[in-house]
Amino acid sequence: MRTIGISTGGGDCPGLNAVIRAVVKAAIVNHGWRVLGIEDSFDGLIWPEKTRELKLDDVSGLLSRGGTILGTTNRGNPFKYKLTADGKTQDLDYSDQVIRNADALGLNGLIVAGGDGTMRICHELARKGLKLVGVPKTIDNDLAGTEITLGFDTALHTAMEAIDRIHSSAESHHRVMMVELMGREAGWIALEAGLSSGADVILIPEIPFKLEKIRDAVLAREEAGKRFTIVAVAEGISLPNELLAPELQASEVRPAALASSSSSSVAKNATVVLREAIEGCTGKETRVTVLGHTQRGGAPSPYDRVLSTRFGVAAVDLVARNEFGKMVCVQQGQISNVDIGVAAGQPRRVDPQCELVRVARSTGVCFGD
Repeated sequence: MRTIGISTGGGDCPGLNAVIRAVVKAAIVNHGWRVLGIEDSFDGLIWPEKTRELKLDDVSGLLSRGGTILGTTNRGNPFKYKLTADGKTQDLDYSDQVIRNADALGLNGLIVAGGDGTMRICHELARKGLKLVGVPKTIDNDLAGTEITLGFDTALHTAMEAIDRIHSSAESHHRVMMVELMGREAGWIALEAGLSSGADVILIPEIPFKLEKIRDAVLAREEAGKRFTIVAVAEGISLPNELLAPELQASEVRPAALASSSSSSVAKNATVVLREAIEGCTGKETRVTVLGHTQRGGAPSPYDRVLSTRFGVAAVDLVARNEFGKMVCVQQGQISNVDIGVAAGQPRRVDPQCELVRVARSTGVCFGD
């Protein structure tokens, strides 16, 4: 009898429980294997007492449940594990201990669902000999090697519905309404949520923008009798130089907090800085809604439930064939797999010339460029 492990790493997202369910059911029903749940990402292999056997009853009802019953963390890199003792924090390398503990647990394979950071860790552990298979998950949809990641579709629905609801408030109060969406490196959520909800301006990290272009778009709508504007903005946008404090203008940093040019001593979120600038140059009352972690929560969409199940079964199939160091993926709509090193490379970002951007421009969407 084989024993395999399943763990979830990085930020939570809808569909993780569905993956756990699929792995457990496929492993037990198809192969008669034993499955261990590794809790809190790689922490469960650093501290092996954080493991438990998963049987069919343990995964009953998980298909529609958000989050992950195994817990997760995005701070558990075993190559740089932070431990604090006597007031001092050290980065310790526990990677060899992870491999030893996996052997001690009798694992014949480990399935790990995670995003770019988790896949980089998996790649390094695979190079050291750990037998693992990756499952791509991130609401940002920015993982290389796959056309879509689990969790993205549900987050997209959440973002779209929020923007839909904001439309009526924006129209009633004649406001510019900005909706900040997740996406540090890639603007997939802002692009597709904005396009599907009829946003007038979409701002993403991949397309630099100018304040004057946004101003012109808002004022053009005003002249056309449309007294409100909806702006979908990714959290990872780069502010143009004129909105940066002088000391930051030569920097290429896209931090979560930037100093406002009008108050350089006060750290402000980039979207807040932009809101003040839009209000100042258009004279329009401007408000910001930050969806934040609401995009990570809730029951997975039907698409994510099916995708998670397909990924989980495919991952078990790879283990059965002893094909390790791989990540399951979607290519041309079909389940496939790639070397996990592909996913550990550069993030999959929006191509400014891609079809979705062209479609948005053709329907009058302003990208600020």
